[in-house]
Amino acid sequence: MNKEVVSDKQGIATIVWFIIGSSSVFIMGLNAKQDLWLAIILGIFMAIPMAVIYARLHYIFPNKNLFDIIECCFGKFLGRALIFLFVCFTFYWAADVAVNYGNFINFIFVVSFDKTPMIIPIMFIIGLSGWGAKCGIEVLGRYSEFFLKVPIIFLFVSIILLIPEMDINNIQPIFYNGIDPILKGALNSFSFPFGQIVAFSMVFSNFTKRKYSPYKIYTMGLSLGGIILFLSSLMSILVIGISGAEIKYYSIYETVRRINIGYMIQSIEVIVATVFILGGFVKICILLMCTCKGIAKLFEITDYRFIVTPITLLAINLSFFQYESVMHYYKFQVDVWFYFTFLFQVFFPIVIWIVSEIKNKLSENVNRNTL
Repeated sequence: MNKEVVSDKQGIATIVWFIIGSSSVFIMGLNAKQDLWLAIILGIFMAIPMAVIYARLHYIFPNKNLFDIIECCFGKFLGRALIFLFVCFTFYWAADVAVNYGNFINFIFVVSFDKTPMIIPIMFIIGLSGWGAKCGIEVLGRYSEFFLKVPIIFLFVSIILLIPEMDINNIQPIFYNGIDPILKGALNSFSFPFGQIVAFSMVFSNFTKRKYSPYKIYTMGLSLGGIILFLSSLMSILVIGISGAEIKYYSIYETVRRINIGYMIQSIEVIVATVFILGGFVKICILLMCTCKGIAKLFEITDYRFIVTPITLLAINLSFFQYESVMHYYKFQVDVWFYFTFLFQVFFPIVIWIVSEIKNKLSENVNRNTL
């Protein structure tokens, strides 16, 4: 199977784009009301131990991705059963992300393309992502590194321009609703999007520096992506308040629409939409790579690119039949997504890590005894 080397900067940039991709128009941790900023911080801290676990797996098994590691730890029979579950998860996830983008594009172009079926934008984003997945993680890393300045610069410009409309009372009083909403908001922030970096354990295998690169890439990518979402969510709440955020699904997009300085600076929400779509491209690329690499491992195919096109077409079909309506999609995200993803973001990785540590310890003891 082809091995692709990712530099530290490219790996960090790709994780940042993956995190902010389908999250850049939403306010994170809204369950916590005015304490959402605490919930987001707590969600980031919850994800850091998992990021360290993913990095540790790469350290114990150099030049291997999660699918290779699973087979090393559990053998071919049990290992392939677990790989199959991860493949189903990432395949469903890729189609789910595409539906999210289809809903958003239909929302912002409701007047211009009111009669356009949602499958059209979905076909466009998944088809383009299939091409990106064929290019590989190295090319995607260079793309991510080059464009990373766009969301960072735009965020700080938006904050500066919206300062006159911010009201500090929108995040007060602290702990007014107790600790339970904060914990719920933190768990939701963890499952979407911070814990989702588990996908990179299936894509990354070769690093420029074996010992330190995985830790640096995972932790710094998570931290930078978390800071961007923290600042964007806080900015939005300070401007539109909790009540405004609860009635607007794409709250950050609606917040940025308020920027209007004469005839010079207006309608810059198009940049938010652009960031959202660019991030979606990265996210679906990564998830298609995960799916194809898992299938390639199951069927012992040497190059995952061979199956990218058929998997892309299947993902387009799944996204069309995945949800009955927009409300069904949102209900699934609120009521089911956390429990659905917990197995793959937390439970299975921890089990794999424990088994890998045991095997690593036994291997070290055997090597020591043979000396």
